[in-house]
Amino acid sequence: MADIEASVRDLVNRDRDCTEKALAQMDLRRRINLLIGEWKAAGGGDVLPDVRDRVRLRPVKTAVNPVRAIARR
Repeated sequence: MADIEASVRDLVNRDRDCTEKALAQMDLRRRINLLIGEWKAAGGGDVLPDVRDRVRLRPVKTAVNPVRAIARR
């Protein structure tokens, strides 16, 4: 889904027609909402993670300082 969102943004930024990609994105969102509805109907009651939770759970990437990396050798 992130790929489709990025391609829609790219097309909009380049002032191109994004109708197909935007419709595909809306279809994916509709499917996700249906799946969440089915999950809740089946007894799912857990709190689903939102974007802030997902970002917080990502491992932090540390940049390697090239000078220190060479000094360690």
